[in-house]
Amino acid sequence: MVTRLTGGLLRAALMMLLIATPSMLLQTGASGTPEIVALVALGAGLFTAVEYTSVSPSLVEFRDAPPFNRIRFVTLGAAVFLLSLLARDASEPATITALVAALTAPLGHLLDIPYSPVRLLMLTLPDGTPGALADQVRAGAALSYLLSLASMALFAGLLRFRGWPMRSGNFNVWINLPTFDPTSGPDVIWRLRRDGQVNLVLGFLLPFVIPALLSLGMPMFGQLDLSNPHTMIWALTGWAFLPASLLMRGVALQRVADMIGAQRERASAREAGLIPA
Repeated sequence: MVTRLTGGLLRAALMMLLIATPSMLLQTGASGTPEIVALVALGAGLFTAVEYTSVSPSLVEFRDAPPFNRIRFVTLGAAVFLLSLLARDASEPATITALVAALTAPLGHLLDIPYSPVRLLMLTLPDGTPGALADQVRAGAALSYLLSLASMALFAGLLRFRGWPMRSGNFNVWINLPTFDPTSGPDVIWRLRRDGQVNLVLGFLLPFVIPALLSLGMPMFGQLDLSNPHTMIWALTGWAFLPASLLMRGVALQRVADMIGAQRERASAREAGLIPA
């Protein structure tokens, strides 16, 4: 109980720090509404504390199957932190911000190729966008996209070489998939594979679909103002993090389905007397 409480409070503090990072690194005038940032950080921290200190979560998946959520959090935190440094370089240049800008600028041009997600995102910028802002968006998009690819590669390595999630302990479907009801609907394995495939398809398509949706929504909702540092940071982070998170979830659900299928086969073989009980 003490360990769960301590871990939940630590995770809540880290979540609050992540949300407040852009406001702490950028100029006060650039944040605009620090009260709203503080309110959102408190809400996210409270939600995280409740989810991780309770016996069974209500929304957070794979809570007891590390390091699934840790990889996602580190990826999200790294994206927010580095994008904040990149945005700060435009107003308050320093050694660390200049280093981030110098490293990400070539990445932006390298990934800004025809039909790439970065190129499609750049096409959503309005005509007359200043060159400095376009370069900043291009570098930030490439940085976010590479971080999302790195997170998926790391998770794939855990699946291949560490046998996630079984080596982290017994896998409890009820705890790790709180929104999934195994007693309703068709066969559990079929539903897990279906949900996993849907997540994989969405995760693959979203980097290409999101820019198209932004372009289609401009006449109704207006242009996304990426000249605001906070808007740019969270827009680029969400654009890259959400597809990567869906891809990881899709692979994880497929893995859980395989585990349940293997367990069923062992149970059937045991009942048939093919293996000792």
